[in-house]
Amino acid sequence: MLLSKAWEAFESDKRIEGFSPQTLKAYRLQLSLLIEYFKDIEITTLDTIQLKEYLAISGKHLKPASLAHRIRFLKSLFRWSHEEGNILKNPAAKIKEPKVGKRIPKYLTEMEIELLREACHLPIEKAIFELMFSTGCRIGEIVSLEKNHINWSNRSAIVRGKGDKEREVYFNIRCDIWLKRYMDSRTDNDPAIFVTERHPHIMSVAQMRYIIKRISNRAGINKEIHPHQLRHSYATHLLNNGAPIEVIQSLLGHEKSETTRIYAQLSGRLRKEYYQKYF
Repeated sequence: MLLSKAWEAFESDKRIEGFSPQTLKAYRLQLSLLIEYFKDIEITTLDTIQLKEYLAISGKHLKPASLAHRIRFLKSLFRWSHEEGNILKNPAAKIKEPKVGKRIPKYLTEMEIELLREACHLPIEKAIFELMFSTGCRIGEIVSLEKNHINWSNRSAIVRGKGDKEREVYFNIRCDIWLKRYMDSRTDNDPAIFVTERHPHIMSVAQMRYIIKRISNRAGINKEIHPHQLRHSYATHLLNNGAPIEVIQSLLGHEKSETTRIYAQLSGRLRKEYYQKYF
């Protein structure tokens, strides 16, 4: 089976399993790099030594996290190929990922949050910002929200996260007000919560990123703002107000508690900053 044919079957299976479009898009890029290096050869002809050489040469200038991502793709593709009986032995089974140090998430201060809030001029900008910050949702979860996913009576929404798993998130009164004002300003019948301004249809992740960038440019904050920083800021805000790690884990939709516990390190760093400032 050619690499391209193996990918087609692999992608179909993973889509059925619930892999996100973003993950499959990233894996598709990795496949193109693999084929660019080896050409579209029979998957059975590749062995462990060849894969290690590929990683050493193609990953020479990659950061450990990027190299780890490339290795995860190889391990996933070849493990699937072995389980499907397309290859007799998995050549990626013993390839190990590089150690990646856990990075402290970049969060926004209360001042920065207020500056961003003040820089929201249009109802759609206010609605997107408030929903992102008050729910801590990933940008992909926000763009896929539909009107019937909102429960206005208790200010909650059902979002579909990683692995196609659903969870309930909550938003505050400020978000409720701006979300309703934005919805009332629309004249289209599209089921999506957020739609494009021209010829309304569901907004893409790239279009929503552009709106956040537009807001941050107006705010004049001297650093680059990413939508995921609102999620980190939400988690940090909860932690600093005494929310247990288990509750934050559930609200964020983290599968592993280790992923959430990194915010505890962040909180510890904040305590140190306060100590140095006031003692």
